[in-house]
Amino acid sequence: MLSDTSGNGVITCDRSHDIFDICIVNSPTLLDKASLTLFTLDPNTWTHQTQVKIHPYPLKDDKTAMSYVNEVTIITSAPPKLTCGVTHHSPALVFSAGGFSGNFYHDINEIFIPLFITINSIFHKYDRDIVFVITDVRIGWFQKYAELLSAFSGRHPIITNNLTTTHCFSAAIIGLIKHGEMIIDPTLLPNPKTLFDFYAFLKKAYIKGDTTIFYPNVRHRPNLTLVSRSGNVSRVILNQEEMIKAAEEIGFSVHVLEPSINTSMVNAYNLIHTSHAMLGVHGAGLTHLFFLRPGSVFVQVMPIGTDWASRTYYGNPAKKLGMEYMEYRIEANESSLIESYGADSLVIKDPTTFFDGKWANKQKYLKEQNVKLDMVRFRKCLTKVYRKAKIFMNKVS
Repeated sequence: MLSDTSGNGVITCDRSHDIFDICIVNSPTLLDKASLTLFTLDPNTWTHQTQVKIHPYPLKDDKTAMSYVNEVTIITSAPPKLTCGVTHHSPALVFSAGGFSGNFYHDINEIFIPLFITINSIFHKYDRDIVFVITDVRIGWFQKYAELLSAFSGRHPIITNNLTTTHCFSAAIIGLIKHGEMIIDPTLLPNPKTLFDFYAFLKKAYIKGDTTIFYPNVRHRPNLTLVSRSGNVSRVILNQEEMIKAAEEIGFSVHVLEPSINTSMVNAYNLIHTSHAMLGVHGAGLTHLFFLRPGSVFVQVMPIGTDWASRTYYGNPAKKLGMEYMEYRIEANESSLIESYGADSLVIKDPTTFFDGKWANKQKYLKEQNVKLDMVRFRKCLTKVYRKAKIFMNKVS
């Protein structure tokens, strides 16, 4: 897998991929917390000094994301006036929680799925006895994912940017491996894993062995979780209350989830895992599909101009995880864009031509668009969702 070898094999880097770089230090190493530099400790490596720099976040083709990622330096030379405060007899895995972290889609797509892939790509030979070193960590982010990070890291404490001493490791891997958007390619792993294995890992992290999950049925009504967007964001359902009322009239027990950085992942997992259906407008919150059970119904409301992203980021993973995937495509009269650009504009009639590879044009669909559901049409969709959710509820009861 690795190429671009330097330092007589002590530092091995692979920069051949479009979205990630990864380096391995095949030597005991010391981490200087002040400069984010890894120094090799074996004097035999100091003969020919080699220096390598890497941004350990798997979105290297995105300049905006990478501007939030601090660079890590690897050097084959003696650490200047530094000694090991803590010595780990295990390798380090160094990666960043910068980039677009704090957005649930990006956290799963650029950190946790790549982390799962990297562990199963490289660390299988270390029996997963590894120490995480996470840079660019914000306290809220770390608290939000504490249970999940602990499930990955096992018995070792996690080292973040609030280091108080100097740490040394038996070796180091810097960076994370990413296969693509919300995918795991089993053919690229020594011991094949799939997206369903990642799904199972999340379940194990959030449902402990001694935990009993209560699956409530209010008067035998299927549970529908609405992933809501509100406030100073786009892609908001402007008539959400009317939609909720219709869903309840059809027969659902509706629960609203409005995700934020402060959302408890345990609570969110339990809410969605006990749901028979989940519905929401295309956006990061739909990444909670990983908490649904196979056979449950996942409905994605697709605003104008979001077809490719909707299916790639959420539709395809849902199908791979065995969920009943449904789409509700917004029509011109349901989009707020019609007020700004008119029904005959290229923006409305032909989003693909209007987009034409220009990110600024794409942003109009993502940042300027809200939806007002045609309740006559949407009620028909909800009725179909209810039937499927009822079948699933009866099956698992």
